[in-house]
Amino acid sequence: MDKRSRNILIIFGVALLTIIIVEVTRPKPINWRSSYTAEDKIPFGSYVLFEELKDQPNRQIESIQKNPFDFLSDSIYKPNSTYVFINSEVNFDKRSYEKLINFVRNGNSVFIAASYFGGTIKDSLNTETEVNYQFVEENITPTFFSPSLQKDSLPKYKKRIYKSVFKSFDTTNTKVLGYYKNDEEKLSQVNYIKTTIGKGNLYLHSLPEAFSNYYMLKGNQDYAAASLSFLNHNIYYWDEYLKDGRKIIDSPMRFVLNQIPLRWAYYLLIGGLLIFVITKAKREQRIIPVIEPLENTSIEFTKTIGDLYFQHKDYSNIIAKKIMYFLERIRSLYYINTNQLDNTFIEKLAVKSNHSIEETRQLIVYINNLKSKTTHSEANLIELNKRIEEFIR
Repeated sequence: MDKRSRNILIIFGVALLTIIIVEVTRPKPINWRSSYTAEDKIPFGSYVLFEELKDQPNRQIESIQKNPFDFLSDSIYKPNSTYVFINSEVNFDKRSYEKLINFVRNGNSVFIAASYFGGTIKDSLNTETEVNYQFVEENITPTFFSPSLQKDSLPKYKKRIYKSVFKSFDTTNTKVLGYYKNDEEKLSQVNYIKTTIGKGNLYLHSLPEAFSNYYMLKGNQDYAAASLSFLNHNIYYWDEYLKDGRKIIDSPMRFVLNQIPLRWAYYLLIGGLLIFVITKAKREQRIIPVIEPLENTSIEFTKTIGDLYFQHKDYSNIIAKKIMYFLERIRSLYYINTNQLDNTFIEKLAVKSNHSIEETRQLIVYINNLKSKTTHSEANLIELNKRIEEFIR
């Protein structure tokens, strides 16, 4: 690894480590979203209430992860039990509501705490709620009609509260259990009612925040306990399906991720691909730089020297070198001794070069003639070059 790549990796590592440290050490913002699930410990989860119900002696509580219709259709529920629904709004479909009503008729109870109960309950029980979708500016103080449950110190609710009251309900089989205490008429501030259906009861409470972690730990746990004291069964089915905080997998891979064997196969595949990429990257050879081959300058050098001789009109020197290079070619190509350019040499050269003896003789005689001269002209150089080129062609 070169120095530049190493420095980049060091800078990247330091930046990544800094981001991790900042993210880990900075205080996490409070999550104020509504959840009401038994696992969430955020302010508006229901972890505290669920754990308190579990710790009650002689009481059984079971978390239900199914739709109410599926649970009441497929499961064998125990008699004399209570089905608990707590959420910001609870809106049953028609089939689920019919199953719940049959559940109540058989002597069981259903407890629903929500600000909005949906159209199915409204149409069936002639019950209508009125919700003020603005956070309350002053504390609201719920209490009970029963004198035994009324206390001097009333619970107070304000933070993130939407005030919801029962605007109308069927008074023939409905009993009012609680209301918001203020200067207005009590019956216009009702927040807790009980409707008798068959052998069982349906409880509707319009302040679900009273059962959240935030208010359970803020000194208002007595009000939540008093509200649940009307439920006289020891077996609770806690709904975890109709929750704002229910974990839903929206990924196209949800089927694979919901099946344990497929999920592990998927994780192994991703891990194997990562290992392959890492090992493959390490084994890959670095890019080999392109090195230009050294340029052959012999020809250019020769031309330069030739031009230098030619410019100085040193024809004798050029002719001597031309003859020397020609004889060197004869020696290396035909292996003939060139010390004596006589008749024997002419005959051997004619045979090996595939030229006639007369052509060979004319060239050698002309070369000998030039060697015997002390001065030469440009015409001599041109003629020698012409004859040599024709001979070696």
